[in-house]
Amino acid sequence: MPSQEMIMSNSKTHQLPKPPLKIDLKILQEKVTSLEKDLHSSTKMKMHFRKTTNRALFLPHQIADSIPFSSDKLPEILNRFSLKQDFEEAEIMKETIQECEQPALEGDSRFCATSLESLVDFSISELGKNIKAISNEVEMVVADKSVVCHKQKYPYAVFYCHAIHNTRVYTLPFVGTEDGTKAEVVASCHIDTSAWNPKHAAFKFLKVKLGTVPVCHFLPHNDIIWIPK
Repeated sequence: MPSQEMIMSNSKTHQLPKPPLKIDLKILQEKVTSLEKDLHSSTKMKMHFRKTTNRALFLPHQIADSIPFSSDKLPEILNRFSLKQDFEEAEIMKETIQECEQPALEGDSRFCATSLESLVDFSISELGKNIKAISNEVEMVVADKSVVCHKQKYPYAVFYCHAIHNTRVYTLPFVGTEDGTKAEVVASCHIDTSAWNPKHAAFKFLKVKLGTVPVCHFLPHNDIIWIPK
């Protein structure tokens, strides 16, 4: 779908304050960022919905568990997929594993799921058994804690999941101002950003300071959020 200006249609999402504010947002690292106070009817945003090119599927749980997934096992991993270290695909796999090994922010936890079972197990361990998954094109919902899972570039499906316990999740209806295209978009709002890197691009883009206001981003296709029912 080509980029076009979208306007947020009427919703019962949350009692969000202030009159409508017209804004024009650009893509930031393949996600659109916003302030929570701007998530209300008549807000205008420049949106671009990309078709996914990452069609990797989950491996069966037992097979996924039998394949190493760590930087120190990278030579063995590449050998399993008949890749040399100087291949572009090998560098992408290396970067994905390194990202998965980064420590979590204070108060959060993170995990890279290499199978559907491990993705569900991590979400249950953080949120309890009574949970549901949401993605774009779903019903309106507000949640105070969540597990967000981002699909990574890898030969088989790997999701980088992190539990955020000080967040609010919304699904918001948008309507295209040019052709009336309708879309439901999931927004994850981080209420406390005090543990973030003060040089994070979102602060500069939104012209706010570390830990001062909730910062939201819209999830791209393929990302999943788990929330309590």
